[in-house]
Amino acid sequence: MITVNVEGRDRQYPEGITYEEIAAQYQDAYEGLIALVAASGKIRELFKKPVKDCQVTFFTLKDDVGHKTYVRTATMLVMKAVADVAGLEKAQKCKVEYTIGNGYYICATDDCVLTPETVEQIRRRMWELVEAGTPIVKKAYPLTEAMELFREKKMKDKEKLFKYRRSSYVNIYRMEDYYDYYYGYMLPHAGYVKYFDLIPYDEGMMLLLPEKENPTVVKEFVPREKLFRTLKDSERWGRQVGIQTVGDLNEQICKGNISDMILVQEAEQERKIGEIAKEIVARGNVKFIMIAGPSSSGKTSFSHRLSIQLRTQGLCPHPIALDDYFVNRDQTPRDEKGDYNFECLEAIDIRQFNQDMTDLLAGKTVELPSFNFKTGLREYKGNYKTLGPEDVLVIEGIHGLNDKTSYSLPSESKYKIYISALTSINVDGHNRIPTTDGRLLRRMVRDARTRGTDAKRTIQMWPSVRRGEEENIFPFQESADAMFNSVLIYELAVLKQYAEPLLFNIGPDDPEYYEAKRLLKFLDYFLGVSSENLPNNSICREFVGGSCFHA
Repeated sequence: MITVNVEGRDRQYPEGITYEEIAAQYQDAYEGLIALVAASGKIRELFKKPVKDCQVTFFTLKDDVGHKTYVRTATMLVMKAVADVAGLEKAQKCKVEYTIGNGYYICATDDCVLTPETVEQIRRRMWELVEAGTPIVKKAYPLTEAMELFREKKMKDKEKLFKYRRSSYVNIYRMEDYYDYYYGYMLPHAGYVKYFDLIPYDEGMMLLLPEKENPTVVKEFVPREKLFRTLKDSERWGRQVGIQTVGDLNEQICKGNISDMILVQEAEQERKIGEIAKEIVARGNVKFIMIAGPSSSGKTSFSHRLSIQLRTQGLCPHPIALDDYFVNRDQTPRDEKGDYNFECLEAIDIRQFNQDMTDLLAGKTVELPSFNFKTGLREYKGNYKTLGPEDVLVIEGIHGLNDKTSYSLPSESKYKIYISALTSINVDGHNRIPTTDGRLLRRMVRDARTRGTDAKRTIQMWPSVRRGEEENIFPFQESADAMFNSVLIYELAVLKQYAEPLLFNIGPDDPEYYEAKRLLKFLDYFLGVSSENLPNNSICREFVGGSCFHA
């Protein structure tokens, strides 16, 4: 018998029992479906069996790690269904590209359109596998055997990924006769994936899944065409330069091509910033350039680089931070926990901001404030501005795209830009890199360098940051006149050297330990790249240091 401690109580179980069987006895006490367990500090999949006495805690689909497991399992379910309906070759060529809201866009890499009829057949096959509870079997293969397996199946992206792995073994998942690789944990069988939909979209299909806050509800898909086009443009550029996966990037690093790739990527970003500047000038009557984006999207560096491009077009830009219009600390709203809510619109003195901007537009001279974050007070230090014919204000802040922020300004006087770090490469064709992972690593590195904040605290704060983005930024992104993707195709290989030591400082007794381990495993796929070859105006410099801008 094995002693398992659950919720502070010891229970005896026969040897050979699975964690799934143990979890079933406690499921009624949990709101979300149990997806994983932690056994004595180590996360285990439900089909595993305890081999010694242990203490067990459960993760459900409402937990971040549980939700990621659901997404991963649903992705394998799609690929298995594609293989059954359209053949293994089609599944090999399908790629999970990016997310739009609660949708995961999947298309064929050979530019072959997945017809609506084919998508419906795939959806029906998925339901057949779910209803049959088709098992998912995990097996550790020696690295050479894993490479040979995927070489035979013509999955070159996985073969290339494993070429740069340091571990001796690789975990491969199998569903009937379909083999695939996924980094992270999986559910025991297809029957767990009860909530999904699959619809045709663009040249491929959109896999719709529940959000972790409500894991039994699949929301209706809301298209975000501007965001989709921006993501597609970034993917197209990656294909053009031959870097679509981590394996491709590692190959370029090993060939000594990364210095040239850095210059090419930076030049491509500068070209796009220049095009935005030209469009602003072509409008003819823009006075307020409103820039917004989620945390660690590179807004500060982008604003500076855009200002330089505007100057080459004959304009005279002046940067303004919406944060300088924070209300005094004692007037700041508080959230449900009683903490200051700096991310809500009410934390900004909108009335004063609109008064100042209206006066500037009318040709008046205005003294602009600056906010003292140490005292929590707005201060005036003689920063007077008057707008001449060539003057434009470059206004950066999380509420920049919300028309309530600038309600008194004529729409023709505003040009709105949405900036985000939209990940443009995958681990491999079936393992996408969440955009939020890249931004979290950016913020972790920057906060440790500029604020002395450790990785534990950054991870701790991240859910709150994400909630603020969902409420105050993402709903307004489609209203932007332009979108800019600040991701650099090589940046995760650079951030790796800075982030890993920070993550290793998080101990097994910390609640953030599991997230730290996940990120460390993710970074292990990348070969490192030194930051010494980064231009000093690179957006990546905003995070690793050495920027020529005050960032």
